[in-house]
Amino acid sequence: MSRPLPIKDYILPFLDYCEIEKGLSNNTQKNYKQYLLLFIRWLEKISESDLKPEDLTPKHIWDYRLYLARGYKAPGGSFLGKKSQNYYLIAVRSLLNYFAEHDIVSLPSSKIKLAKQKSEETISFLDTSDVEKMLKIPDVSTLGGLRDRAIMELFFSSGMRISELVALNADQLSFLSDKKTDKTYELSIIGKGKHMRTIFISPRAAGWLRQYLNKRHDVHKPLFLNSRPDDEDNNRLSPRSIQKMISRCAMLAGLSKKVTPHTLRHSYATDLLSHGADLRSVQELLGHKNVATTQIYTHVTNKQLRDIHEKFHGGQDMKK
Repeated sequence: MSRPLPIKDYILPFLDYCEIEKGLSNNTQKNYKQYLLLFIRWLEKISESDLKPEDLTPKHIWDYRLYLARGYKAPGGSFLGKKSQNYYLIAVRSLLNYFAEHDIVSLPSSKIKLAKQKSEETISFLDTSDVEKMLKIPDVSTLGGLRDRAIMELFFSSGMRISELVALNADQLSFLSDKKTDKTYELSIIGKGKHMRTIFISPRAAGWLRQYLNKRHDVHKPLFLNSRPDDEDNNRLSPRSIQKMISRCAMLAGLSKKVTPHTLRHSYATDLLSHGADLRSVQELLGHKNVATTQIYTHVTNKQLRDIHEKFHGGQDMKK
């Protein structure tokens, strides 16, 4: 029987396992690597760089949780929120599951408890009027402005994740050449976990995408290009660039809250529910594997129920 290695030596085999056996996306593997490298750096910090899986204790996990909450600062200089802390803990928990599956003695993954999150921390959305204000910010007389308007229209029309949107290629939208102005289009994409799902592009979003593509006079592969279009190996617009663009548009539109691409996804789901869509349908449209994930949007359905109660419940008018 081979002697157990230090935990740090299992990181690369674990990432291979994530790719080959678990089929996780490149983005998820990249995140796991980032999160686990912080754990390894923390072990070095406490002079336990050669700690073996069998020597990992609940106290190590507790001390690491304290470090994530009080000792570690993100590159921007701020402490991690509870949601971000959980990402790092989930990575360690997945590593422990890998140990168990490969008969490597270590702490059970059940020993890692996640930080409790307040439900209001998980959801931020915009009213339709605020979305409209943002959409009017880009200068659509320029190619870059058309691109930015098309991006935001597509986000709000489809509820796509940013990773799904940046991966789109121009030839996937060749169907827009039919120039029908009142048609809702369907597009099959590879979503999270490499699952195929269908998104819908409204006539308005299709119109802006069509304008953007018609103004492009190139044969480059990505749908959304950055400022280096002739660099074939590096001309796809990055998630970071889109995040910065959306943040800038929100600021110029006079919105006080922080707005991200995921805010537009939340806004899409909220808009569907407020107009009567059921939770199961929204689950399908968002590409959620489990309806429990979609239930963060019950703030909308709860409000609707309250409004219905106030409008129709006869007890409101009963005389005392």
